[in-house]
Amino acid sequence: MENRDNSLAVVAVSGGLDSAVATAIAAERHELALMHINYGNKTQKRELEAFHAIADFYKIDNRFVADIDHLRKIGSSSLTDRNIEVADYDPDVQGIPQTYVPFRNANILSIAVSWGEAIGANLIYVGMMEEDSAGYPDCTEEFINAFNTMVKIGTRPETKIELIAPLIHMSKREVIKKGMELGAPLDLTWSCYRSEEESCGECESCVLRLNGYKELGIEDPIKYVEMEVK
Repeated sequence: MENRDNSLAVVAVSGGLDSAVATAIAAERHELALMHINYGNKTQKRELEAFHAIADFYKIDNRFVADIDHLRKIGSSSLTDRNIEVADYDPDVQGIPQTYVPFRNANILSIAVSWGEAIGANLIYVGMMEEDSAGYPDCTEEFINAFNTMVKIGTRPETKIELIAPLIHMSKREVIKKGMELGAPLDLTWSCYRSEEESCGECESCVLRLNGYKELGIEDPIKYVEMEVK
């Protein structure tokens, strides 16, 4: 394949649409090792199933699943706290969303870098997006750049690991289109924050995903509960 360099890249795969497309992009050029984090969120089981389905699709045997239940115990997020209901998406809400898990991505990336350094990876791919993650302070290019500086300082002198966020400036529509162009298994992904059975279609993640498909004029391949799409 043109421009393929066969270096080893770790991809942090949540099981969602964005990380599946990041995987597809990385697969175009690198050998892959896929990582997933169970952090005590309400759809943890379903996301893990999606992770393994994506890994199976790309025939990746080198996969690592870490359990960090401390984020559930810390709480303060509707994704992990069973006493906080995941709200319907409201585009007018300002500030940090209730779905923000305190410093979650720093926890995830730290584990990715640890594993990457141990197995000799040169790159860590993540599916972070600024546009569809407005309000999340750990989903920005500034955060990625700062983390790259920390990785350079905090790893072995001979370790050369760089975090890559190929979707950071893309819209959900652009991500879906890119995934379709690359043949990413979008039908195997899971985005819903609430349900592990049928996607609710009302939480932030579902609505942004549905809107992306709507802008492209195509139907989302995953199943939603019967409802009027917002």
